[in-house]
Amino acid sequence: MKAILLLFPSLLISACVSAQTATPADTIYFHGNILTGVDLEAAQPQRVSAIAVRGGVVVASGTDADVKKLQGASTKMVDLGGAFVMPGFNDAHAHLGDAGRIKLSVDVTGTKSLAEMQERVKAAAQAAAPGAWLTGGGWDHTLWASKTLPTKADLDAAAGGHPAFLVRVDGHIAIANTAALNAAGITKTTPDPQGGKIDRDANGVATGIIRETAQALIDKVIPPPTPELRRRGIELALADAVEHGVTSVQDNSDWEDFLVYEQLEKEGKLPARISEWLPFNASVDLLKQHRAYHPADDAMLHTTMLKGFMDGSLGSRTAALKAPYGDDPGNSGIPRYQQAQLNQMAIERAQAGFQMGFHAIGDRAVSMALDAFAAAQGSGPLKADMQTMRAPNGRKIIHATLTGSRNRIEHSQVVDPADFARYKQLGVIASMQPNHLLTDMNWAEQRLGPDRAKYAYAWKSFLDAGVPLAFGTDYPVEPITPYRGVYCAVTRMNEAGTQTYFPEQKLTIWQAIYAYTQGSAYAEFAESRKGKLANGYLADFVVLDRDITSVAPPEILRTQVLRTVVNGQTVYQAGVKAR
Repeated sequence: MKAILLLFPSLLISACVSAQTATPADTIYFHGNILTGVDLEAAQPQRVSAIAVRGGVVVASGTDADVKKLQGASTKMVDLGGAFVMPGFNDAHAHLGDAGRIKLSVDVTGTKSLAEMQERVKAAAQAAAPGAWLTGGGWDHTLWASKTLPTKADLDAAAGGHPAFLVRVDGHIAIANTAALNAAGITKTTPDPQGGKIDRDANGVATGIIRETAQALIDKVIPPPTPELRRRGIELALADAVEHGVTSVQDNSDWEDFLVYEQLEKEGKLPARISEWLPFNASVDLLKQHRAYHPADDAMLHTTMLKGFMDGSLGSRTAALKAPYGDDPGNSGIPRYQQAQLNQMAIERAQAGFQMGFHAIGDRAVSMALDAFAAAQGSGPLKADMQTMRAPNGRKIIHATLTGSRNRIEHSQVVDPADFARYKQLGVIASMQPNHLLTDMNWAEQRLGPDRAKYAYAWKSFLDAGVPLAFGTDYPVEPITPYRGVYCAVTRMNEAGTQTYFPEQKLTIWQAIYAYTQGSAYAEFAESRKGKLANGYLADFVVLDRDITSVAPPEILRTQVLRTVVNGQTVYQAGVKAR
């Protein structure tokens, strides 16, 4: 019975397409080297030279001659010039709202020293209105020669009296200056909140480093961005995505950001598909309200899973580990929940029909997430679920898919070897970002020690255990370009090619592309309409200046996007300015 159900989507699509082939296509893309998708069981995935699009959906693929049979008087013909084409990248983990705000605030991403960060802050302070907050971030002290966290005094020296609060690149710790600490009322007696910490000196005075949930103490006194600024930032982040060939984004941003996406969609200006996450910690009633706010069958924009945080990050030493850090023996990180509380919340939200995705970096956090999923696994076996999605042109896209909870662990960076089998047993998806290893390999083994380090960023171990992978970037923690992630997945080397990290965990190019397209689609219940350029699938694809499946791995890093197509329409073209 299960095999019949899995075949049913293709039967539906074939019948639908054969009945429509006499109708001319809206657009035909021809003379290309088109990878229609990845079959991990096949020696070589299928290639065609042309595809036809109607109503935002692929209706034919094959040779130029065959597909041109669908050419009509009004069909737009696009010559691909022999370029490599593949399904659009589906970034399974991003923060567009944060990325936009960083672009329009104090961006200290990539600074190579404290002094360089201070110079950027000083320039922002000189341009800011009197008393205005200086916010933003992107700093990473592991890139500095000193490897030392900044202090409030360091920020005071550059901020010119402005309250300043700059978040580290991973989002899990931040630096506040004296004015910001005073505005938030943080004193010697301010207690650490659950799941957070205020760093203090020997006298109990705050140093300026604020960890995890303690950041909310300052966030709540920072004036929110104006609607105009919020929208402008989001427009910049979305432009960044499509310029790099990302056609779908699984996004964790504020509700106010989602309302901006909705407005852009109404105006016909939303260039990429967005599946928006909701906060796990919100009340079930509010979550249901937000889920019902926007049509769930909108293929361009809708809400999906609930995002929760089990711990912090390795770079900040706030990831929750089962044993202390190798380079900080008195510290095992900061878990965000008590297990019993987490389990109860997971059960309530599973009963309300929500998919859940838990940020978990350390092995203790991963085990906590798996325990919570096991507690919530009372909804019965997998079942065939008929669903209908509505394309922007109103056309109904019918698909049947084998569904379960498809709960996810975001990042899954450090895993107890015994837990790989638990992912498989519970049907949990490993949603990972290979590009993190490009930064983290400089210090990960020191943080973890050799025994734990070999089970960190363990993409191959997950696949060997039969666990689905979904790849993303964690933008803006890392750039949204997917090619860095693909390169790292197939090499386990830094971008200079001078350092490697447990190369036995490398993937093939096909496995990497699959995880970034079809794997990401599976993680959002969209595998029967996204991730391939087959008949009946959404016409989302990217045209590149090189065939990333055949070039030497270092060449992947230099990939340039020539054209990005979403819903059959070009949303980015190299050398053409957006209107």
